[in-house]
Amino acid sequence: MQITMTGLHITVTPSMKTQLEKRFERLARHFDSVRDAHCVFSVEKLVQKVEATLHVRGATLHAEATDTDMYTAIDLLSDKLDRLLTKEKEKRTDHHAAEAPHGQPPA
Repeated sequence: MQITMTGLHITVTPSMKTQLEKRFERLARHFDSVRDAHCVFSVEKLVQKVEATLHVRGATLHAEATDTDMYTAIDLLSDKLDRLLTKEKEKRTDHHAAEAPHGQPPA
């Protein structure tokens, strides 16, 4: 997964990059078809904001998180993206396979 990071009114520090990459590794383990991600860090007065757009095969997922601490906002963002990816993966699974009788060939 390729991650692009941009800062609005803030410089993206190496520690912010490593924190985001570490949290996104977990997302890649859950859902392996994430092609790329674009993250935007911004500061508005005392509020730290992180936005991310993930491009998954067949869908584009967007989430944002705000907090007074940037690292907490990164953690909140990764939790939101984890829920979105889980929901997207659940949509793609075949739920009707469990309803098929086992041991009998199809007619």
